[in-house]
Amino acid sequence: MEKGSRNWGFQVKKSINTAAVTFHGVLTALMENLNTDDGRTVVPLGLGDPSVFPCFTTASVAEDAVVHALRSATHNHYPPTVGILPARRAVADYLNRDLPYKLSPDDIYLTLGCIQAIEVAIQVLAHPGANILLPKPGFPYYEARATYCHLEFRHFDLLPDKGWEVDLEAVEALADENTVAMVIINPGNPCGNVFSYQHLKKVAETARKLGILVIADEVYGHLTFGSNSYVPMGVFGSIVPVLTIGSISKRWIVPGWRMGWLVTTDPNGILRDLGIVESFKSYLNISSAPPTFIQGAIPGILENTKDDFFSKINGILREAADMCYDRIGSIPCVSCPRKPEGSMFLMAQLNLSSLEGIIDDMDFCLKLAREESVIVLPGRTECIVLFFMDF
Repeated sequence: MEKGSRNWGFQVKKSINTAAVTFHGVLTALMENLNTDDGRTVVPLGLGDPSVFPCFTTASVAEDAVVHALRSATHNHYPPTVGILPARRAVADYLNRDLPYKLSPDDIYLTLGCIQAIEVAIQVLAHPGANILLPKPGFPYYEARATYCHLEFRHFDLLPDKGWEVDLEAVEALADENTVAMVIINPGNPCGNVFSYQHLKKVAETARKLGILVIADEVYGHLTFGSNSYVPMGVFGSIVPVLTIGSISKRWIVPGWRMGWLVTTDPNGILRDLGIVESFKSYLNISSAPPTFIQGAIPGILENTKDDFFSKINGILREAADMCYDRIGSIPCVSCPRKPEGSMFLMAQLNLSSLEGIIDDMDFCLKLAREESVIVLPGRTECIVLFFMDF
């Protein structure tokens, strides 16, 4: 076939490969490295989806709310790009339980899970020359999305000897006049930490000093089982503007329902005055929205789920985290700096000097999958990440 008289105009000038940094890309590589001749059942300690484990099922009132919304025949239409009003009002009321001031439905933007909320936030904040500060260890999708948006990212460390607190001195050293935001994940993914009220206040004060906003990834909000209680970053919205990212995926064990939110907690109106709020609306006008019937179910889900459901989930998490932490303690080449207090993950340190023929954490994970049919994730800092639900 002739190529024509000129080069094709649709050629990719620069390919962006995120497979090596995204959760799904790494997990796919590990699964493809399994030995198909090994008859043992795969131990999936890197899956990240609690709904596949039989000990986890969502609340019956959540299922009933979806069925009711679907059968009502009143949620078959296209939704507004920001989400239907009853669902946005329900999310605002749900979040207001933990805040010192009141969010309104206008502060809520419904998204296709947390992934789309991250996409919207990064895309709106990205501009030539800008940079964003990301935690290390952290959730690699932020790096992948920033790369696609040509937004420079810089890493600040989380300190294991201080309960994985943010290295605030590093944050100040990394930030410059082009820094737009810093990201925190609380409860922590992948470290399993829960930030204290005092530390979050210091984060807010540091961000205010630097003139940047805080993106608070709280998809694991309230999934805590240690000494620190969960405190939403929005509590400090009067100090610094906060973009909160959340969903029903993990607390209700329904990641496949793809129902999340992006929230502006900004009682001083800074995000509105600078045009950020309008930019969110503009971006959502050219994006997709969660299914309308799932949105229609949100008021019933958020208002009617009983505390005993959440207590049961947190109890299972506590038991699994304790078991995982204790068993890791008996493995000579692996150590865990801190017992998890929240989320569903644990960060463990590899002692590479004790491991013959292992180059780094990714090499360890690939060989563990191949030789033992066990899937764990690389932490990219001579660490591994375990989703402790299968213990």
